[in-house]
Amino acid sequence: MKTSIIKLSEKDIDKDKKELKKITETFKEGGLVVFPTETVYGLGANGLDKEAVKKIYEAKGRPNDNPSILHIAKTSQLDELVSEIPKIAKKCINNFWPGPLTIIFKKSGIVPMEVTGGLDTVAIRMPSNKIAAKILKNVNLPIAAPSANISGRPSPTKASHVIEDLMGRVDIIVDGGKSIVGIESTVLDVTTDPPMILRPGKVTLEDLQKIDKSIGIDNTTIDAKDKSIPKSPGQKYKHYAPKGVATCFVGEMDGIVNEINKRIKNSKGKVAVLATSQNLDKYVGADLILNLGDRDNLEEVANSLFDLLRKCDEEKVDVIFAEGFELKGMGLSIMNRLLKACAGRVVIGL
Repeated sequence: MKTSIIKLSEKDIDKDKKELKKITETFKEGGLVVFPTETVYGLGANGLDKEAVKKIYEAKGRPNDNPSILHIAKTSQLDELVSEIPKIAKKCINNFWPGPLTIIFKKSGIVPMEVTGGLDTVAIRMPSNKIAAKILKNVNLPIAAPSANISGRPSPTKASHVIEDLMGRVDIIVDGGKSIVGIESTVLDVTTDPPMILRPGKVTLEDLQKIDKSIGIDNTTIDAKDKSIPKSPGQKYKHYAPKGVATCFVGEMDGIVNEINKRIKNSKGKVAVLATSQNLDKYVGADLILNLGDRDNLEEVANSLFDLLRKCDEEKVDVIFAEGFELKGMGLSIMNRLLKACAGRVVIGL
């Protein structure tokens, strides 16, 4: 398959009519288009065309019981996609849409099972990225779009990441610059009582509990041997994984630094440390010391995480040691991704 690369800018998006027309036509003809969002890049297809949705799974090498998220341009599209909109969902929509919050509803009959992984629920969000919003408005269809990477790899926050994984597998890659959030959207299931966060993200538990104190978080881990179907992307299977063996360290900062330094000495192969800016000069003997960002600015850390995991792959790193974070706010969202990237290898209580 020949892949076209189209560069678009949020500032000049209204001027790019020819490119937008090509993207719209590709979606309507059942093609695959990668487009930027504020979270990560998405691999999109017409969410009402089951054959087009099947192409997403083929391009990614994604298990077909792993649900995808439908992306919409306006809330009125919900009317045909869901069977009901609970009051809590309306509150969350009013406060967080457009933005990095996905809401799980009971689906209507029009939504193909290929989108939902065989479930009677559907995950939907409205992106705030201006390029994504314009594309979705023009096509006037719900677009099914998981992250635009080979299944299991770190999610793409730049077009170069997408090109590395999906060139020749999709019709169009839209280059819209770097994603500003850098991790996938929060997923909130409003079909349960109380509503539950199935995947943490930029919109935190604390943010959502300001809307409704009953909202909780699902801490259940579903492994690949479990026959149950995940309700949210990111709940099942290997995710966000670099090629090197990664380990995360949690505890007091001095203990983390000391333990990582010990392990650097005893490690074979090329070693990288993912460190916050406060600790960059404290590690000795690593081949690469990569700056996650300021420990006091976790949005900066989230924005850099997947990019640095891919940097480790580019540099052919064998062993990765990563500083961990407190399990609250954005720290919980970062740790959700880190622990999956580390395949559960975590050293606690330092």
